[in-house]
Amino acid sequence: MWRSAGLAGDAQKAETKEEFVKVKRRDLERLTTEVMQLRDFLPKIVNGDILGTFQKLDAIESNLEKKEEEIEQLRMDCEHFRARLETAQADCMREKKEKLDLRQQLNEAKQQLLQQAEYCTEMGAAVCTLLWGVSSNEEAVKSILGGSKAVKFFTITAQTMESFVKSLSEDMKQQDLDSEENQFVLALAGIVTNVAALACGREFLVSSSRELLDTMMHLLGDMKPGLCNKFKVLMLMSLYNVSINMKGLKYISESPGFIPLLWWLLNENHPVCFSIVILQVSMTSACTSGPSLSHCLVCS
Repeated sequence: MWRSAGLAGDAQKAETKEEFVKVKRRDLERLTTEVMQLRDFLPKIVNGDILGTFQKLDAIESNLEKKEEEIEQLRMDCEHFRARLETAQADCMREKKEKLDLRQQLNEAKQQLLQQAEYCTEMGAAVCTLLWGVSSNEEAVKSILGGSKAVKFFTITAQTMESFVKSLSEDMKQQDLDSEENQFVLALAGIVTNVAALACGREFLVSSSRELLDTMMHLLGDMKPGLCNKFKVLMLMSLYNVSINMKGLKYISESPGFIPLLWWLLNENHPVCFSIVILQVSMTSACTSGPSLSHCLVCS
């Protein structure tokens, strides 16, 4: 038992000896001085560097966060623009398809319109040619003028004649006499001539269809010399027939520029001159003793 107590005391002494180190006073003082110096200067050096480093780190972290936000915003913008691009491409493809469909429909409509125009021209030429032949009969003309569509018919006649003359090309020398368009307007002019050959027809044209008379006088001045001579002859014969009527002669002779137009047409040197001369004789006779000439009647 005493032995055990002795061993415990030795161990305690050994532990006590390990807790202390023998240092010389001079070394301890020098160590203390150095520690004090480190305590004074180390915070100044270390704290400044660490503060600068932390500030730089904070700035870097802040910039990094901003860059990440910018990158995220750019990514979102990119996704947005990609979606808009896909939508625009889809719209473009749809519009392209719609445009192709509309172009095809337009071509089909043009083709249908062309076919309808050709059909209407053929039908008009056929009907007006038949009507031209019928208009040589006085009773038939009276029946035509007594209908409710007479004024409309002569208005359409004026518009058709004007459209036909406008369609003639500049380099055209002679309109094809066998074409449906040419036959159409010739038949219309022939009908007007035959209607004007009757007293009731002349009175109707002077009273209700002056637009047609103005159109024919205007077209005679617009048409090129030597072009569509038969059409010119028919229009001049129509005007001659109208001039047999006193009111018709007064209206035609007072039309601005018509007398100079006659002299211009005389210089064309083609068969229409005989019609011009007849018209001039009619005007001359009317100025002295009134019209006394017979009318001109033409057959289809």
